[in-house]
Amino acid sequence: MDCGVITSKSVLLLISLSFWAAGAGLAYVGGYVLSTSRTYDPFNEDQYVLLPAVIIICVAVVMFVIGLIGCCSTLRESRIGLGVFLFIILLIFTAEVSAFVLGFIYRSKVGSDFREPLQHVFQQYDGTNSESHAIDYLQEELQCCGVNNYTDWTKSSWYNTTGNHSVPMTCCKQVFIKNCTGRLSEPQYLNTEGCGDKMVSAIQSVLSYAMLVVLGFAIVKFFGMMSVCVLTCRRDNGYDRLHSGVFA
Repeated sequence: MDCGVITSKSVLLLISLSFWAAGAGLAYVGGYVLSTSRTYDPFNEDQYVLLPAVIIICVAVVMFVIGLIGCCSTLRESRIGLGVFLFIILLIFTAEVSAFVLGFIYRSKVGSDFREPLQHVFQQYDGTNSESHAIDYLQEELQCCGVNNYTDWTKSSWYNTTGNHSVPMTCCKQVFIKNCTGRLSEPQYLNTEGCGDKMVSAIQSVLSYAMLVVLGFAIVKFFGMMSVCVLTCRRDNGYDRLHSGVFA
């Protein structure tokens, strides 16, 4: 067997095996994006922002199947199998490029999609409803207070109806939690930064990470297509399979 064929098959097998690892990685990234987005569901009215993550998970499932097809086709040197393998890789490559483009588009829309719903949810805060629990969780996790800053609470109905003119205790800095009363007259005990910018930054960071991972795997798919083409072209030029009897 020609050294070039052996090398091409070796590369193709490694790439086929990498599909399984890549599928696992993409499944993790897609799941992480979905779970992170669900945390901010009360503030998000545009569900299409989850579309890139859904595409990533679908691609991960298909990649596990592709890895199996790639290994079998390469070991058997099946012309039909390699053709199917090339076609599927091309489809996956297209899907990953689409996910990358969609991620880039929605990354720029995160600020406008989240800020207005976030303001609406803050206005519904009463300390007991589901919106209140979501806001408390958000303020504790991001260490923020209000939408733009902690003074936003002065415009809320909750602030004006409690009678003590204080912000929720989740606005308190963790290191001063024992001394914090939530009163605006003691800002040194409060997280003064707003949750809007921090939440948008967190979502954009997750999307950026997902986009980089998808781009990396798209490059791997490109080399996979090249490997299939090299192996097929070499066979067309007269190279025989090892079990064809030529070396018997």
